[in-house]
Order: sequence, then structure tokens, then C-alpha cells
Amino acid sequence: MELNRRSVLKGMAASGLALAGTSLGGIGPAFAAREKELNILCWEGYNSAQVLDPFRTEYGATVKAESLTNDPTMINRLRAGEINIWDLINVNNPWARKVMFPEKLIKPLPRAEFEPYFDKMLPMFKPPYKWAMDESGTELLGMCQRFGPYSFVVNTDKISRDTAEKTGWDLFLDPALAGKYGILESDDWNVFNIFVLAGIDPFKVHDEAELAKFSETAKTVFKNAKMIGDIATMNQALVSGEIDLHLTGGTYSVSPARADGYLNLRGITPLKGPLPGGKGGIAWIEITSTVNNPNLSPLAQTFLKYVQEPEVAHRVAFAEGTYNPVAQMGNPECFKLFTKDELEAIQWDSLDEEMARSVEYDIVPDYDKALDLMNAAKRLRG
Repeated sequence: MELNRRSVLKGMAASGLALAGTSLGGIGPAFAAREKELNILCWEGYNSAQVLDPFRTEYGATVKAESLTNDPTMINRLRAGEINIWDLINVNNPWARKVMFPEKLIKPLPRAEFEPYFDKMLPMFKPPYKWAMDESGTELLGMCQRFGPYSFVVNTDKISRDTAEKTGWDLFLDPALAGKYGILESDDWNVFNIFVLAGIDPFKVHDEAELAKFSETAKTVFKNAKMIGDIATMNQALVSGEIDLHLTGGTYSVSPARADGYLNLRGITPLKGPLPGGKGGIAWIEITSTVNNPNLSPLAQTFLKYVQEPEVAHRVAFAEGTYNPVAQMGNPECFKLFTKDELEAIQWDSLDEEMARSVEYDIVPDYDKALDLMNAAKRLRG
């Protein structure tokens, strides 16, 4: 069966709803009453027609969304003046707390109104949930929904889950597997993972010796990779047997293949690693916040409540592209909507244990240096 699902990493918006930055100049107070207008800057899923169309119909709203695949790019759009355009921004967990709120790019939510939603989420999101709060622990900065572990993916017919979990990241440095793995196009996650492969915690300031080790590890990893590509390419190569595993991946990337019945393909979280607490993997959690738009649409908070509804949360979990667990699965009314096959697709059977042995996505202080070193290693492939 051909795996031709749209790749998240191509950054394509669904149903022609993407907004080019240059085409948005007319949106604002002079364009139309903001009471019926909502603009969302997001990762893929929230721009899906199956999520947005019912909201449009219910509120008679014009909802436009643009999907990007890089948190800093989205944040830079706000810094560059698009704070006057967007009403909601959906990014990974550290950015609201550590960057956007301190820079006054987002505004807090009414805590008494929104925090009760966290009580219905899975236990790990018990309020006050760290990544949804500011550093002082007083301001609620956004709402949680999709999340998941994200380390690497194997074909368990070739490498057993037990072997993969116990061997962990060293698989990608095993000469016997040279030419048998792929690398998913995902710069930030590949930086994380190459640090981990080098035995280094990514989320701290690195000295020159550590950066040199990062560089040498990157050269080895890229030299020995069979291919570099997007999610669809990696899944197809795993199905065809062209590769046995790929670097950077998890529920988010392998879920379309698992949903198509390829349950032998599985996201792996190593049992141990060089991350804080000896943890072996990294997990992501999305936070959706209201932009500090001086003319913020009143529909922004309405939409945040809308996506908490059980049926809508289930649609978000299985929006086109990739499939993911959502925090709202802690609500029995939401959880019962997931079929056995859907739970298989998102690896529900191991979700708790994999999250427990993962640290949470964070900001690499010297990311630009590491990215330059990684790109230099990639260019050596020719």
C-alpha cells in the first residue's frame, strides 16, 4: 500500500487555507469586524478543514490558518510585526514560558476560566501545569492538547522493540547498521538527537570540546545514513525494507503507517541515555496561546474552548497528516471516541512509560552553532 499522506515537514496548509505572509496586509481593523474573524499560526492539524469547518459554521466565522513546521520561524513572524495579524499561535512547550511571554508576544488567559479544563486532562497535565504557566507560576499562558515521545523509529521485524529500547541511540553508531537507516528532515530534533548520540545533554550551554564531539558525531551519522527525507519517505522506506530504522521519529511520524496496518513499525524511546535523570528520550507538548494582538479577535478564546470538547479533541488527534495523543484523553467522554485501531496507531499501550522516560522538549542555548555544525556535516555527504 502506498504511503502518500502529506508530509508535515513540507509545511503545506490544508484545503488552500494557508496564508502567505505577503498576502495578509489587509487583515486588521480596516478589513472586517474582528468578531467574526480568526487567524491561527500553527503546526499542522489545527488548519485542517475537519477541525475548522464546524467552528466556521457554528460561529459564522472567517477562520484562516497557516501551518509551519518550525517554532522559531513562527515566533520570528510575530517579532517582525505579524503580532497585528494572528490571534492564536500553536508551538512546542518551552516557547510560551521562556520566550513569547517575556517578550510580550502573547497574553495570558483568564486563569479561573481556563484552568478547570486541565482537571479533565490526563494526569501529567494536572494544574498548574508547568509549561502552560509563566516562570512565576501565576499567569496561564496557553492550553495543552497534542503531545508525544519522539526519538526514533524501527521496523520491529528487523530490530526488536526490546533490542531497540535497550541498545538505544547506539544503534545509529553501530557499523553493522551503516547504510540501513534514514534521517528525517527536522533540523531542531536532529540537533537534539545528535547531541544525545554524542552522549551530551542538548539543553545546556556547551563548551568547545562538546561542540567538537557533536560535530564528529554528526559527520558519522550523516555519512552512514542511507537517505534523508520527509515523513512519507521514511515510512515508505521502512515498509519497503529499504531501511530498518530512522533517526528522529516517534508516534508523530510513524502513526500514518501504523494506521495503514503496519504495526511492525514503532516509535522507540530508549530505556536510558545522557539526558537529565538518565532518561533516554525527548517528548514534545504543544501549547496554544493568544497572541498579544492589540485588536485580538474575541473568537480566540472561544476556539481554545472549542478544541477542548471531546469530539473536537478527537478530531485534532486524528487530523490529516499525522496522528497523536491529546491531553483531553483524560476525559472519559473523549477517550471513548478512540477506536482500538486508533489507539494502536498512537501506541497508547506504551505511552505512559515512554513519556516517563523522556525529558520534555526545551531550548538549546547554542542552537545556531550546533545547527551550523550539523549542516556542515550534512554537506559532506555530497
